[in-house]
Amino acid sequence: MSDILKRICAAFTGAKSNAKNERVSKTPDAPIASAPEEASAPDARPSEFAPSTPDETTRISRPEPANLDAPPSTADGDENELDAYDYELPERLIAQFPLQKRELAKMLVVDRKTQKIEHRLCCDIVEYLNPEDVLILNDTKVLPARLIGSRARTGGRWEGLFLQYDPRGFWEIMSKTRGYLQPGERLTLMDSHGSGLTRELEVVAHTEQKTLVVRPIFKEGEDSFSFLDQIGWVPLPPYIRSGRMTPADREDYQTVYAKEPGAVAAPTAGLHFTKELLEQIKGIGTAVCSVTLHVGAGTFKPIVTAKLSDHHMHSEYATISEEVVRTIEERKARGGRVVAVGTTSVRTLESASNARPDGSIDSTGLNDFRLRPFSGQTDLFIRPPYRFKTVDAIFTNFHLPKSTLVILVRTFGGDELIKRAYEEAIAEDYRFYSYGDAMLIL
Repeated sequence: MSDILKRICAAFTGAKSNAKNERVSKTPDAPIASAPEEASAPDARPSEFAPSTPDETTRISRPEPANLDAPPSTADGDENELDAYDYELPERLIAQFPLQKRELAKMLVVDRKTQKIEHRLCCDIVEYLNPEDVLILNDTKVLPARLIGSRARTGGRWEGLFLQYDPRGFWEIMSKTRGYLQPGERLTLMDSHGSGLTRELEVVAHTEQKTLVVRPIFKEGEDSFSFLDQIGWVPLPPYIRSGRMTPADREDYQTVYAKEPGAVAAPTAGLHFTKELLEQIKGIGTAVCSVTLHVGAGTFKPIVTAKLSDHHMHSEYATISEEVVRTIEERKARGGRVVAVGTTSVRTLESASNARPDGSIDSTGLNDFRLRPFSGQTDLFIRPPYRFKTVDAIFTNFHLPKSTLVILVRTFGGDELIKRAYEEAIAEDYRFYSYGDAMLIL
């Protein structure tokens, strides 16, 4: 039995045997990302549950979390100060919609060797790839994880965000409503397709992390994914139209190669790729391979510590197959490069490159481990003085200030060079964040 299943079953049992207003705790050895308390404001918008940064939920039935090390506090000066990763962005540069032809978005090309910056289009990435290279995509699929409805007993407004499930049908969700939800109470959900149909969730228990365990009321033959497909809304981040989706977002906020359901946020660098562009890349001989990292709400939790060394990264499920590892080794032996699409692909590759035999991960990168097949939890926080072991180039969007994502990019590209690149992107009116333009760091 998986750890998540044990926790939810324990919560379910506790809800039936304890007093109705008693909170049920999860086991302390494997916490899930924390969530906000139920709020008293009745007019909370669904955007409050959206991730707060772009890029790249968590797969629910997953292996036991690895016991990961925090990197040592060896970064000196500004590199370890959160404020050093701040920058000002005009609000008008935050993209609210994708381009009709997203492969025609701008692409800022940053060459670490020459320190030069070029202005191109995303479709031009073919010109920067070699036949010996391998392009790595994250094939996670975004779930329609936002839930909107009301409390069946009171009619009060309710909103939530699906986090994870177990095979027996229980869900863990973030919840926001007025008052306290009692075990046994039902929530009525609005159909996101506008059909007027409603579905229900039954509250099972509260957790110490202030999330809810609920039981969806399934129809015969239905599972969690088909239930979500009917009633779930696209979990847009709040900087995109305050989280309000349009029907087009069902397709726009999904990569064309999405395959494995499990994310509450898109690996947004991949949104620039069309099937035709990927065929062009394969046509020049470049290998195109997939890894999976299911991005959870915790990915976008803001850093609240002044020093990076004091921040503990959330944990996410990632996997890379033996076949992909073999392709990377073969291509590298021929002088090829590993070009990672998105920070999620980077974290998957680097986690698999720093995994110890027991599944734990050396978060410094300062070891002689080699890339190997990996399937498990990673809380790898890439920050100075991390040493990259597998990734040679990154194709990525522009990220929020003071986020773990912008820290990763500056660690890889060089602090001063990437700061200059961001300044130039702002000066040239590049579009930022999930639906925005991209950067190729060579």
